[in-house]
Amino acid sequence: MKGILKVLLVWMICFNVSANNSENQNSSKPSQEYDQRWRIAYYQGGEYADYYEYLVATVNGLMELGWIEPVSLPDFPGSDTKALWRWMAQNVESSYLEFVIDGFYSVEWDESARAETRGRLISRLNHSKDIDMMMAMGTWAGQDLANNLHRVPTVVISASNPVGADIITSLDDSGFDHLFASYDPGLYPQQIQLFHKLVGFKKLGVPFENSSNGRVYAGMEIIEKAALELNFEVIPCYTKSDVSDLDEANRSVIKCFEELAPKVDAIYVSTQGGVNAQTTPELVRIANRNSVPTFSQNGEQEVRYGYMLSLAARGGIAPEGHFLAQNIGRIINGAKPRELKQLFDASSSVVLNMKTAENIGFYLNADLLAAADKLYWQIEQPE
Repeated sequence: MKGILKVLLVWMICFNVSANNSENQNSSKPSQEYDQRWRIAYYQGGEYADYYEYLVATVNGLMELGWIEPVSLPDFPGSDTKALWRWMAQNVESSYLEFVIDGFYSVEWDESARAETRGRLISRLNHSKDIDMMMAMGTWAGQDLANNLHRVPTVVISASNPVGADIITSLDDSGFDHLFASYDPGLYPQQIQLFHKLVGFKKLGVPFENSSNGRVYAGMEIIEKAALELNFEVIPCYTKSDVSDLDEANRSVIKCFEELAPKVDAIYVSTQGGVNAQTTPELVRIANRNSVPTFSQNGEQEVRYGYMLSLAARGGIAPEGHFLAQNIGRIINGAKPRELKQLFDASSSVVLNMKTAENIGFYLNADLLAAADKLYWQIEQPE
């Protein structure tokens, strides 16, 4: 009898330990004693305005969850992510994590520098043991750290299509125990379906970089599939995107708009290096001058600056930043990145620029007005 009681006691202790560990791993907030602070580093392919915004949203999410002390993040000119990282490393207070001051890596869209930086970073992850988690911002960074060359927990942020870019195996499985990527596979198909329903184009112009990553950024596989289903023609124009010379990227997109606008019914403005605050006013002018409806793949901010329409996550980037922060918290609490739910299933909102619609003489039918969740009445200028 004593033997049975002893077995039962051991089983109950093990069960409670297992239950407590599971509870900790599911928690996205600080929930236990930590031996030391988690040291976080950051890697990006190069400067891109969205990366700055995603970093801000994720850090704000960490504040909301209690991982770092509340603080107002400064707004650095030019969306300078490196400057923001250095400021956070020196000023953010936390008992649980730290942003490593020399843990910021960027290759400035230089392919030749990419291999060297990747090798140096992975060597540090394996040998220095001074980095506990990586933020991999964007497709290049995700691709470079989605492998078995290291084991450091890695959170992939702002990758347009991590499955199509071969970062993760599927929505349900990242493919690596140390890897997690936020992903919303439904957004881009919904964008194309909505744009076609409301505009009814027969020829859709799509400027994009004709590379494997460029096709992923633009969602070309999704667009081409929709073209077959909805019976429209895709008119491509090839740009430069992931290049170290931003002026070259800018010129290539402007040139494509000038080529496409006279011969298409609509333009899908895909995410890429040359679509930015510098070029958007000119791109809008070209499209509007030719009375061509435009759809921003990137969301509300670009509609504010003059593209006619978008379907974007409700609340912008902030909800996804909170989702990312929650999963960073779960990893710190012991969850395996591979076991976390990668689906970020955001509710979407339709955004319409009424001034652009007026300028191009676009008929605002009842369906379009009923679908719109947010209206902009003027074309604003990027700051």
